Amino acid sequence: MRKLFLALLLFLLTTATAYADAAPGDTIVTYGHNLTPAQKEQIKGRFGAPSGAQEITVTNQEEHKYLDGLLSKSVIGTRALSSAMIQVAEQGNGINVQTNNITWVSKAMYENALATAGVKDAIVKIDAPSPVSGTAALTGIMKAYETVTGTKIDENQKKVASEEMVTTAKIGDQIGDKEKAAELLTRLKAELAKQTGNMSDDQLREMIRNVANQMGLQLSDSEIESLVSILRKIQNLNIDWNKTLDQISSYKGQVQDFLNNNPEAKSLVQEILQFLKNLIDQILSWFK
Repeated sequence: MRKLFLALLLFLLTTATAYADAAPGDTIVTYGHNLTPAQKEQIKGRFGAPSGAQEITVTNQEEHKYLDGLLSKSVIGTRALSSAMIQVAEQGNGINVQTNNITWVSKAMYENALATAGVKDAIVKIDAPSPVSGTAALTGIMKAYETVTGTKIDENQKKVASEEMVTTAKIGDQIGDKEKAAELLTRLKAELAKQTGNMSDDQLREMIRNVANQMGLQLSDSEIESLVSILRKIQNLNIDWNKTLDQISSYKGQVQDFLNNNPEAKSLVQEILQFLKNLIDQILSWFK
């Protein structure tokens, strides 16, 4: 029992250390490298960043690092203008995104992509001096999150998150509803969370068609294939989606419905809670 207690203590200490680098309220602002001084001051005022907030810049070269091959170079452009402010939130609050002058990427798309990248519990504001697509902002947010928390995001997760955002935005254009596209990705991730092993491409296609039909969406073969591609990459990240999905503030209700309406998932949660209760009882008994 002493070994069990020491293992539990080590787990708690490790968990506490992961959050020791950042505290709720810690804020960092990332500015596009090509903003003029006047534009920077304008965005800074709209962000309402607290006094003393750390500031960093993101270059167009950094944007190209994650977006080349996903979008044409003409779409990515040659200047970095979009900016973001990220503030550490209380644990359990999830990711909450606000946007201004962002025309192509919705807040739910950012939340989805950031959850895939491993970002947790953050308030994010994204802005630009004039209307822009918003694809480059994700790079700045991930860089800012790494800086403020001291947590390094895996490079592959960054690339998959960027591809997920672009794929969702393109499907949103094709079906004429960006929010529906973001919800589709969230539901597909929830379906992945039910799986105990990797799915074949045919199984992924069937899953995509079933979820799309439930939402009343008609997807083309090319749209389905693009989703198969990104879901395969998401699946290979080996992320615990039962935890990660709860970070997406835009669909917290739907994720909770998934847990409540899925007998297997609900049973698993109940088993875990019972295990923890028994563990605590044993520890208290050991102390007595």
